[in-house]
Amino acid sequence: MAAKSDGAPVSLRNDILPECLSASDHRSPQCQPARKRYSLLDCSWTLCALLVFFSDGASDLWLAADYYLRRNYWWFALTLVFVIVPSVVVQVLSFRWFAYDYSYSNDSSTAAAAVVAASGADSHFSTKDSDQRGAGRDSAAGGPLPTTATMGGARSCCRAFMWLFQCFIHIFQLAQVWRYVHALYLGVQSRWRGDHECRHFYWRMMFESADISMLRLLESFLKSAPQLVLQLSIIVQASQVLPLQGLSASASLVSLSWMIASYQKVLRDSRDDKLPMSYKAVIVQILWHLFTIGARTMAFALFASVFQLYFGIFIVAHWCLMTFWIIQGETDFCMSKWEEIIYNMMVGIVYVFCWFSVREGRTRCRMLVYSVVVFIENVALTTFWYLYRGAQTSDFTALVIVCMVACSYALGTFFMFVYYCLLHPDGPISGWGWGVPEEVAVESCLSPASSLPPDVVASPPRTLQRTKGGDREQMGGANSDVFLVRTLKKGAKVTLPTLTPRTEGPVIRIDLPRKKYPAWDAHFIDRRLRKTILVLEGAAPVTPRIQYRCLGSPTEVMEYETTV
Repeated sequence: MAAKSDGAPVSLRNDILPECLSASDHRSPQCQPARKRYSLLDCSWTLCALLVFFSDGASDLWLAADYYLRRNYWWFALTLVFVIVPSVVVQVLSFRWFAYDYSYSNDSSTAAAAVVAASGADSHFSTKDSDQRGAGRDSAAGGPLPTTATMGGARSCCRAFMWLFQCFIHIFQLAQVWRYVHALYLGVQSRWRGDHECRHFYWRMMFESADISMLRLLESFLKSAPQLVLQLSIIVQASQVLPLQGLSASASLVSLSWMIASYQKVLRDSRDDKLPMSYKAVIVQILWHLFTIGARTMAFALFASVFQLYFGIFIVAHWCLMTFWIIQGETDFCMSKWEEIIYNMMVGIVYVFCWFSVREGRTRCRMLVYSVVVFIENVALTTFWYLYRGAQTSDFTALVIVCMVACSYALGTFFMFVYYCLLHPDGPISGWGWGVPEEVAVESCLSPASSLPPDVVASPPRTLQRTKGGDREQMGGANSDVFLVRTLKKGAKVTLPTLTPRTEGPVIRIDLPRKKYPAWDAHFIDRRLRKTILVLEGAAPVTPRIQYRCLGSPTEVMEYETTV
C-alpha cells in the first residue's frame, strides 16, 4: 500500500455519490448511533467470557482424568482427543496471525506513515498503484525510510522477547487467554487516553475482539459440540449421570451458546452500517441457542446410544448437504476462493447444530427452511431411539426424556421469537413475509438530504411545470414581471452566513467493494489492510475515514478498472 496526497482540504462526501454512502452516513442526527466507547459492561463481558473459557476446558480435563482413574480408557481417550486436537488447530491459526502481524514485512506501512507525517492531516490514501507511487514517496518524505537494520538494540531485544513470549503462550495452549487479556487492556486504554489515542486503542481493541471471536467460535464447534454429544451419549448408555459428566456437558453447552451470541455482537459492533446489539438482546440470544442446541444434542445422543454407525452416516450426510447449500448461496466472507470454500466447510459444521446467518437477504426464508429440517430430524432421531431403546430404560423414563427434548426445542423457539420481535438491533420485526426488508426501522430514519453538506446535490434538478393561459392571466398577463425584487427598508443590515470549509481529515481509499453483512469488512479479514490502517491511524493527527470502492459511479469504476 502507498499513500496518495494532494495536500488540499477535501471532503469525503464530495467524492462519493449520495447513493454510494453507507447507511451510517445517511442517517439523520437523531437516528445516527452515538460514538462507541468502551464501557464497564464491555469489560464485564470479557471477564465472563474468560470464565466460560476456563470452565469449559477445566471441566473436560477433569472429566478425562476421572475416566482414567476409573479405568474407562476408551472414554478417557475420546474425551482427551476432543480437547487437544481442536485446541492445537486454534493455536496454530492464532500463531500464524501473530507471525504475520508482528513480522518485519511492513515497508508499505512505514511508507504510508511517512507520507502522513509529510503531507499533514488533509490527505487521501489509496490502495491503488502502490508499486508506482511507493517508489516516489521516499524523496517526498525526506529521504530513504529507515529499515530494520538501523533499529536500536533495545527494540530488537523487545521483539525477540515478544517472539519467545508468544511461543510460550501458544505451546501451553493459552492463546485465547492472552487475546482476551490484550483486548481487555486495549479497551481500558481507550477509556483512559485522550481523544485521538482513545480512537486508536479502540480500533485495536475491535481488531483483537474480532480475532478472538473467530478463534473461539471455531474452537467451540470443534471441541465443545462433539464433547457435548459424547458425554450425553455416555450418560444415556450408562443410565446414570456422574457429577463431572453433568458439569462438563453444561459447560460445553454454555460455551457454544455464548460464543454464537458473542460473535454476532462483535460483528455488529465492527460495522458502522449496522446498529449495535444490546446486552439484553445478547442474553436472549444465548438462551435461544442454549435450548435449541440442547435439544439438538440430546436427540443426537439418544440416537447415537443405539445406532452408532448410522449416526456417523447421518452426521456426514447432513454436513455435506448443509455445506453444498452454503456454497450454492455464494457467500462473500474471505479474500480468496479457496479460503471461502474452507470457510463454507466450517460453517457446515455449525449448521449441524444450529442456525448461523452467512448471507444477507431472504434470511427468514432460509431460516424457516433450516428450522423445519432440524425439527423433522430431531423428531425422527428421538422416535427411532424411543422405538429401539434398550430394556434398561423404562417407558416412563423414556417418555420424560422425549418431553425434555420437545420442551427444550420449544423454549429455544420462544426465545428466538422474543429476540426478533422485541430485541432485534434493527427494531421489532412483526412481519415474517418473504419480501419484508430486514432493516425497516433503520431505513425509516434515513434522510440523505439532511446529512449532506450544502455543496452536494441530493437529487437531480426537476423540470418545472409549464404555466397555462389561465394561470398567466391570474399572475398579471404576459407583460407582467417575471422576477420581483423586494426592497429593503432603510437602515436594515444584511447578515450573510459565514461558510467554513469542510475538512474531514484523511481518507483511506480501499480498492475493494465493501462486503455485505453478515460478512466482516475487508480491513478485519485482510491483515495487510489492518496493519496499514493501524499505522496510518497512529501517525495521522486526525482519525482517518475508510472509503471502499463505489460501484454506483461509472467514472469511479473505470478509474479502478484501468489501474488493476
